Amino acid sequence: MSSDRETAPKTAREAAKAAFLARHGFGDARRESLGGDASTRSYERLHRGAESFIFMDQPPAVESVVGPPDASHAERVALGYNAAARLAAGSVAAFVATAAYLRGRGLSAPRVLAHDVETGLAVLEDLGDGLYATLIADGQDERLLYETAVDVQVALHAQTPPDVLIANDGNGDGVAWPLLTYDTLALKIATDTFLEWWPKFAGIPAFSDAAIADWDALWAPVWVRGEAGASVFTHRDYHAQNLIWLPDRDGVARVGLLDFQDALRAHPAWDLTHLLQDARRDVSPELEAAMLDRYLAARPEVDREAFIHDYRALAASNAARILGRVFARQSLLGRPQYEAFMPRTWRYLERNLEDPAMADLKAWFDTHVPPEARR
Repeated sequence: MSSDRETAPKTAREAAKAAFLARHGFGDARRESLGGDASTRSYERLHRGAESFIFMDQPPAVESVVGPPDASHAERVALGYNAAARLAAGSVAAFVATAAYLRGRGLSAPRVLAHDVETGLAVLEDLGDGLYATLIADGQDERLLYETAVDVQVALHAQTPPDVLIANDGNGDGVAWPLLTYDTLALKIATDTFLEWWPKFAGIPAFSDAAIADWDALWAPVWVRGEAGASVFTHRDYHAQNLIWLPDRDGVARVGLLDFQDALRAHPAWDLTHLLQDARRDVSPELEAAMLDRYLAARPEVDREAFIHDYRALAASNAARILGRVFARQSLLGRPQYEAFMPRTWRYLERNLEDPAMADLKAWFDTHVPPEARR
């Protein structure tokens, strides 16, 4: 039986949620719990008559702090992973401001119907259940969905984003959030999680100081290019589990966008690496190549060879991050379901490392992570 100390925080949180809903006219709504993910957020669907809405709960005290925009590298590292990696820590302010920016570009981010930044609660437009991943698994042709998702990227990359996103569209009450750069420190901190978590998961010895020094030297040019190319709005988690198909809308508005609160200014290849090397579902090399061709045809000013080189390098960096920070760490924390995604992510990583420009990094993995430790 739970003690009073264990149940009190949950009771207090539930009371705060009920008060928030009542204050904003949703007190009589029927609440339906929705499945969560690896984050600290939870969601419910609110039913009020024939209408439905999404209720987002992000307890603000659960995550480590967000780094101030002007914090030094050393200060960000001292503040913790969120600050170093430039994550928004689930901030409702980040969600509200980013949603307004996306809607202002003609894209389908949920309207924010009510929010409380300090409490970490929001009621959102319900975009439905048409997740890309679900529709494709049910047999829908993936080609049109991916083409439209790529077109969203083209539309976003045609504009230079502001330094600060401000929700001044009538839904966000002027909430503001800085659009920071996905810089070398953020890229390094994220990629380096492979060094910390993979040996623990795979049961291999911790990497030696010499191996870590080689790792840093080999990845450094990738991170430098990532920061140097950081010029566009980047969703940062742009894949089939966060995209909803809205066939009744037109053009790029047919793609509903979710889970974008960690957005940054980043290299144009970044979101495409998430979309086309999706850790949670297979994207064939043929579809990946066709979608990269589509993107580059729409942006003829982009140097194709340099872009593909950066795409492969950043995709490899992202795969290492996912294997370490997301999958290995989550498995060790008691969520073994993430192990099912590991072989696919290793295949993506190995494919990227076949780029001749990444031969030295391929050699690092071949030396320090033998095939039997890649699972």
